[in-house]
Amino acid sequence: MGRDSTVVVTGLGATTPLGGDTASTWAGMLAGRSGIGPIEADWAADLPVRIAGQLAVDPATVLDRVQARRLDRCEQVALVAAREAWADAGRPGVEPERLAVVIGTGTGGALTILGQDDVLEASGVRRVSPHTVPMLMANGPAAWVSIDLGARAGAHTPVSACASGAEAIATALDLIHLGRADVVVAGGAEACICPLTLAGFAQARAHSTRNDAPRQASRPFDTGRDGFVIGEGSAVIVLERAGFAAARGARVHAVLAGAGVTSDAHHITAAHPDGQVRAIRAALAAAGLPPQAVDHVHAHATSTQLGDLTEAQSVTEAVGTHPSVTATKSMTGHLFGAAGALGAIAAILAVRDGVVPPTVNLDSPDPAVKLDVVTGRPREGRVTAALANAFGFGGHNASLVFTAAP
Repeated sequence: MGRDSTVVVTGLGATTPLGGDTASTWAGMLAGRSGIGPIEADWAADLPVRIAGQLAVDPATVLDRVQARRLDRCEQVALVAAREAWADAGRPGVEPERLAVVIGTGTGGALTILGQDDVLEASGVRRVSPHTVPMLMANGPAAWVSIDLGARAGAHTPVSACASGAEAIATALDLIHLGRADVVVAGGAEACICPLTLAGFAQARAHSTRNDAPRQASRPFDTGRDGFVIGEGSAVIVLERAGFAAARGARVHAVLAGAGVTSDAHHITAAHPDGQVRAIRAALAAAGLPPQAVDHVHAHATSTQLGDLTEAQSVTEAVGTHPSVTATKSMTGHLFGAAGALGAIAAILAVRDGVVPPTVNLDSPDPAVKLDVVTGRPREGRVTAALANAFGFGGHNASLVFTAAP
């Protein structure tokens, strides 16, 4: 590909359990600080799981009060993260017909669906909000961001479980390569901490039950891991055609060099290593990089027994054991549809700043994991190419490769 096909990252935005923006989230990751805590709400008292990675900053306090009331929490976090990313990119002066949005989500407006159903059953039809349908739509986050920014080149919503955010970024890369947009705002959003999701994951034995030690509950690659911890938030990046970014003198955080998206066609919840290996190799091939060029891997690593081991084997096979590896879900919990986008931001910042955050709670490394997982303190050193993985229920696999800005 020529220079004009190069795609660069010019904006970053996030709101997470570690902070209300990218800077505070990144600082929390580097400090090894956990954003996971107890759920104090009365509705959680009798649940088998009473811990979560809840937002550090309530998005309703950041947005206009009237607008916030008309948005599901998933839409609120997407708007907060997208606005930060857009401002960080310098608010590109792009024609609306050349600006697209891709925001993935796993469940969309789940809180609205459940909440308004409760209203219907308790109080009747007349008490149901007239904003219910726009609030529950899975495409709501992408739609609201496109309206907010005036994007008219398309507003897309990948719904691929925990791979949604990364798949959104891969889709954005395609849109630019296909010449359909010069700038794309892409990422993921999720906010579904509620009794039903917690009960469902507990029944499936997928969620950690360390209610007495929430900060130690998410333990990627540790022998004592007993499941993920649900989290909420959003992560969004601004991608631009390199020529467009250069013409306006934009600051570049990193280059999105390649993406790989595959499906397992294997099992609805159990991952197959072949699909992950193929996604990683496809991303590297698109980036034109050999495995040995990868310096760092941001692992999907949710803290489940099978999932962590499968990914470790996949990375070992597709890349090797030489790169540094981190798993920031140990601090944020699992943001589901936003997880892949937040992992992408962590990989971008590792490339930009030359530092890798530690994985916390890795007290007893699984001997079956042969990777060089960073623990204890951040690891400093040049990162020229970073791989970010995201894998989801249904056999969805997405891998992204970021390289240093030219």
